[in-house]
Amino acid sequence: MDKQSSDFAGFSLADKPFIWDPSSGPETRQYVRYGMKQLIFVLNGPNLNMLGKREPGIYGASTLSDIEALCRSEGEKLGVEIEFRQSNHEGDLVTWIQEAGEKKAAILINPAAYTHTSIALHDAIRAAAVTLVEVHLSNIHARESFRHHSYVSPLAKGVICGFGVDGYVMGLRALVKAAAPQ
Repeated sequence: MDKQSSDFAGFSLADKPFIWDPSSGPETRQYVRYGMKQLIFVLNGPNLNMLGKREPGIYGASTLSDIEALCRSEGEKLGVEIEFRQSNHEGDLVTWIQEAGEKKAAILINPAAYTHTSIALHDAIRAAAVTLVEVHLSNIHARESFRHHSYVSPLAKGVICGFGVDGYVMGLRALVKAAAPQ
């Protein structure tokens, strides 16, 4: 892979993944290199199982299976393990966030409609103390005003929206970069 194609937004794919141990506190930024691959949970909220059928003018023609294949392919390139999940139920997402915290995994999350309504997701993310990137297929700030507020964003390392399925690749790369020693 040439340098130009291996770099994206300043993130070198040659970086070796490390996992930040959130129990060490943000001030110390201690990193622990594990013998296993960095684990990233890719969590998808309600109605994302309908991608490809539901409002393709807004969300595109790609299905959730297409996004999963894209994430797994990118995960292999980045040397990370991907745990890909989707649920229409808020409690499932809360449980998976807690599981990610226990496993010291990072999270790439598209909370979908729960972005704007779920204090439960906010509280679970805060309690899990995980490194998290929020992603949305559409630009939520160019849509209805009720979509402009996120209960997840204040706890996220970053937010990516409006780039379609490419946002998932950007989010995975950002999480790997965030976990690397500075």
